[in-house]
Amino acid sequence: MVCFVTGASGFIGANLVHELAARGHEVRALLRKGSDRNGLEGARYEKVEGDVSDRDRLKQEMRGCNWCFHVAASYHLWLRDYAPMYAANVQGTRNVIEAAAAAGCNRIVYTSTVGCIGLPVAKDGRVTPTDETALVSAAQMTNHYKLSKWQAEQVASELARQGLPVIIVNPSAPIGPRDVKPTPTGQVIVDYLNHKMPAYLDTGLNWVHVRDVVAGHILAAQKGQIGQRYILGNADGNWTMKEAFAVLQEITGIPAPTMRIPYFIALAAAHVDETFSRFTRKPPKAPLAGVRMAKYKMFFNPAKAIRELGIPQTPPRQALADAVEWFRQNGYVKA
Repeated sequence: MVCFVTGASGFIGANLVHELAARGHEVRALLRKGSDRNGLEGARYEKVEGDVSDRDRLKQEMRGCNWCFHVAASYHLWLRDYAPMYAANVQGTRNVIEAAAAAGCNRIVYTSTVGCIGLPVAKDGRVTPTDETALVSAAQMTNHYKLSKWQAEQVASELARQGLPVIIVNPSAPIGPRDVKPTPTGQVIVDYLNHKMPAYLDTGLNWVHVRDVVAGHILAAQKGQIGQRYILGNADGNWTMKEAFAVLQEITGIPAPTMRIPYFIALAAAHVDETFSRFTRKPPKAPLAGVRMAKYKMFFNPAKAIRELGIPQTPPRQALADAVEWFRQNGYVKA
């Protein structure tokens, strides 16, 4: 297949380019001018310089492509001005999908997030993971990133209802190699490796190997039903931070933090941090958006993607080990 990939320099995007090329597909990678392309090193692809705002250019470059993977997104938990993020995530999604359809792509895979799926509710001390049928509530829209991605997913769903060949995938918390930036989840691992994690919040994630997330994208193009969405996660990956740190301790030999920070203290500290950011104009180390998301255990059920797509299920422990190895080999760990 001839594949067009937006967001090709990002964590998921770069791994997707590598995997598509390894499987013999031809890849056209959309890259913004000046983007960090270290994650693409060694991959075979055709560079397309541009961004998601130029619909005509997108349509031109997509001609002859069979599949389009719209992975690009503006991901920030704090900005002085959020308008560019909405433009990239919402209008950019419309531009990419409409351009891909006009260019003749027969499958368009849109990368959303589990932040667009209803959060699980704890009952009697137990948290039951939610699936694609769980609707989000207004209370869940705790930050501009999640709201912009939710609006973007509504655009993708609307265009699918109009007959465009759109499939939506919702990755949970991917970890693994080529996390160049790194992502917020990857930064947790980097901080742990650098002994900068003295305490933890009582939160949780669905940890999944980025390799499985990438395979899920390709499987969605091959087998996904138009208009449907699929959680790309791991059935055994619903771990609290305490559980994840215990595994990291086994892998690395670095002692896991034992002190749990009460939520109200973390929230108060984030308020102070963001107040200073208004004056310094530098991003806060602990943005309110991140702390508010950490109030919930973000546990999800990927059974639909396992059943209908056949997404691989690499053990989460292996995903953490692969992430640790990559960060160590690429200079993220200080001696």
